[in-house]
Amino acid sequence: MAEGSVRQRSPGSWEVKYDLGRDPQTGKRITKFKTVKGTKRDAQKELRRLLTTVDSGTHVDPGKMTVAEWLVEWLKEAKAAVSPTTYERYHIIVTKHLVPALGSHLLAKLAPVHIQSYYSEALVSGRRDGKGGLSAQTVRHHDRALNVAMKRARALRLIATNPVEDVSAPKVERQEIEVLAPEEAAALLKAAAGTRLHMPIFVTLATGLRRGEVLALRWSDLDLDRGVMTVAQSLEQTEAGLRFKAPKTKRSRRTIALSGSVVEVLRAHRARQAAERLQLGLGRDAAALVFPQVTGEPTNPHTFSRRFAELVERAKVRPVTFHALRHTHFTELLRAGVHPKIASERAGHASVSVTMDVYSHAIPGMQEDAAARIDEALRKVLES
Repeated sequence: MAEGSVRQRSPGSWEVKYDLGRDPQTGKRITKFKTVKGTKRDAQKELRRLLTTVDSGTHVDPGKMTVAEWLVEWLKEAKAAVSPTTYERYHIIVTKHLVPALGSHLLAKLAPVHIQSYYSEALVSGRRDGKGGLSAQTVRHHDRALNVAMKRARALRLIATNPVEDVSAPKVERQEIEVLAPEEAAALLKAAAGTRLHMPIFVTLATGLRRGEVLALRWSDLDLDRGVMTVAQSLEQTEAGLRFKAPKTKRSRRTIALSGSVVEVLRAHRARQAAERLQLGLGRDAAALVFPQVTGEPTNPHTFSRRFAELVERAKVRPVTFHALRHTHFTELLRAGVHPKIASERAGHASVSVTMDVYSHAIPGMQEDAAARIDEALRKVLES
């Protein structure tokens, strides 16, 4: 078992001393020192961590650890702490971009100028296929991943400061969201008639669900007698296969009121699906997916999006993603005068301000409507 000790050097500064055993060539004992800022308890905690790495054979001298070595260790830790899709994104960013660009630097010597230089180069020539630079949004994703990794390194006392905090990530120009005109929505529904895309499109236009939420919807999430829908999970594609996941936040798990016409259409859809299941010998299942494949299995989100893109082309409307249906729903709600708080609750946004920020394009019409109502009220006062 490795041994060590803690000694105070000055107020708030502690020297951690620990033993790495004997040098196999010289036979001399190898002793390492590390300075820890904080309380004695912080220093003792760091000593225990270091001794554990020595005993497990995973110790790396903090002074000699490279950025690449730390990022690999951080990925191992992140795998158990984040969702599979987030980990997959981190893994690509680290192995394909951050390690090749910054990995050779000593962790303790990584400076803001190194990171800023990488961001600048990535914008010009960062594509892995050699065909130009990465988008500002993509580089910001790299910035966020590196920031999380460096914050963790700082928490473990591997570095004194987080160099990412002093770097300016590229600004991303806000893009206008896609919203379908009524005639475009009608054209899509008409083109989808008789296909397995028709109902998901109709329900999304009526509820504003996300693609993953629509594909994860089960009949047990619907109370058609009360006219409500509970958004309880989402479906995502990972390297390991399809995965149902819980909503990210409490607000993402929500209950949505359904109009009478939507309830009527869903009842008819349930009857058709029940007949189809009986034909296939699947039997009745209250927890069955509302929009599955013919076999009852969940629909791959990527495959679903590809089929939707093909439908858009057949319908001869401008190219839009499935997410445009969600944007269309909430834009129409706000334009119709629905209170932003209600729209925010239906959207599952973290706050009303998020909803208003995303759908700011609908605000001018709301302002004009408010002005007209005030004008009408003032006229009544003046005429009385």
